[in-house]
Amino acid sequence: MYTMDGRKRSDIKPGVRVRVVQKQDQPTGKLTEGTVERILTNSATHPHGIKVRLTGGVVGRVKEILA
Repeated sequence: MYTMDGRKRSDIKPGVRVRVVQKQDQPTGKLTEGTVERILTNSATHPHGIKVRLTGGVVGRVKEILA
């Protein structure tokens, strides 16, 4: 399975499977897998990952894009 990191907004679209780190999980690096519902970051890139909302309401920064 090929993965890309989530720092470029253009790589992320609603409906894509991703792994995100939620704010409270940043110290441990625990990843949550889900499907992008909405992109919350407006800039083209972000050094810590593009912030998204997953279906189900989880908000986090994309660390991996699942192919």
